[in-house]
Amino acid sequence: MDFLQNIIRMPLDQLPFFLVTILIAFTVHEFSHAYFANKFGDPTARLLGRMTLNPAVHFDFFGIILLLIAGFGWARPVPVNRDNFSRPRLMGIIVSLAGPVSNLLLAIIGCLIYGVLIATGVIDAIPAGKGQEAAQLFLSLFTFWNFFLFLFNLIPLPPLDGYRVIEDLAPRSILGRLQQFEQWAMFLFVLIVFIPALRNYTITPLTMWAGSMSMDTFNFFYQLFT
Repeated sequence: MDFLQNIIRMPLDQLPFFLVTILIAFTVHEFSHAYFANKFGDPTARLLGRMTLNPAVHFDFFGIILLLIAGFGWARPVPVNRDNFSRPRLMGIIVSLAGPVSNLLLAIIGCLIYGVLIATGVIDAIPAGKGQEAAQLFLSLFTFWNFFLFLFNLIPLPPLDGYRVIEDLAPRSILGRLQQFEQWAMFLFVLIVFIPALRNYTITPLTMWAGSMSMDTFNFFYQLFT
C-alpha cells in the first residue's frame, strides 16, 4: 500500500470516489463531443459507437494512469470529421467546446446539490461516520475535478480541446505549421510532469483555480438556500 501511495498523487482512501468522478466526467465530456458532431451532420462518432454514456467505450488506460500519477489525463478522443459540417469552423469550435462546457455544467450541478444538501441539513442528518464523510468527499472531489477538467481541456496543446479551437480559428496559411507540432505534444506533457518549474506555471495554477471555483460556487448555492 505504501508503494501505491508513493506513485498515486492522492490518498488511497479517496481513490474509489476519484475513479467514479473521472468515469462520469470523461464519459459525459466525450459524449458531448459526439452528440454535437452528430447534430451538426457528422455521424462518424455515432457510427463508431462513441455517442454513448457507456464509460467503457471512452476509457483510455494511459490517460487514466497519467491522471493518477501526474494530476492530468484524458479519455479516448472522439473522432470528428469537420468536412461533414455545413460551417466547419464555427461548428468545429462548438463541438470542441462542448466537452469542457459539459464538465463545467457537471461541476455547477455538483455544487448545487452539495450546497442544497448542506443548507437543508440533509448531510447532517446522515449518521456521523463513514457515510457522512463519504458523501462530502465524493461531492467535493466531483466538483473540483470537473472544474479542473474544464480548465485543463482549454489548454491550447494537442490533443486537448483548446488546441482544436485554435485550429479552427487559425488562418489556413499557418494551420499546416501548427499541425507539424502535434507530434511533440506528448513530449511537452512529459516535460510538464517532470520539470517542477513548468508544472508550477501550468498544472498548479489550474489546481488552485479549480479549487477556488469549486468553493465559490458551493458558497453561492449554500447562501442561496440558507
